[in-house]
Amino acid sequence: MKRNRKIGAKEAALTNTTETTVRFSEVDSMQVVWHGEYVRYFEDGREAFGRKYPGIGYLDFYANGYTAPIVDMQLQYVLPLTINDVAIIETRFIEITAAKLCFEYIIRRKSDDALVARGCSVQVFVDKEGNMCLNNPEFFEEWKKRWLTKE
Repeated sequence: MKRNRKIGAKEAALTNTTETTVRFSEVDSMQVVWHGEYVRYFEDGREAFGRKYPGIGYLDFYANGYTAPIVDMQLQYVLPLTINDVAIIETRFIEITAAKLCFEYIIRRKSDDALVARGCSVQVFVDKEGNMCLNNPEFFEEWKKRWLTKE
């Protein structure tokens, strides 16, 4: 993924949508969601995505001898969320051939469908010895065959 690329410019291979309600602990002294919480919302989106499309959750990485740290993240704030707002988090898996996981995120406020934030993240595969993988691990290739093969 190129830095500062347009979110939504490439078609998502898979998508998932989940919701979260803004809690008191997530707002700042101005009573809006603290900017760092949006990264947590992206994480919530990735975890929900992994439940819908099993095989690439964090425990799956670990069980197969890998980790998948985030090496790049972009986030654009558009409008604030406030306490008790319901956020709809759309997580989009962007298929690429490189040994990376690329996700895009679109967060909307449920009450009026307003765009709140958007962003993307890139994760790489790291083996047990701490080496970054240049090729996709076998378990990830199997996951792609399972979920991305069009019949």
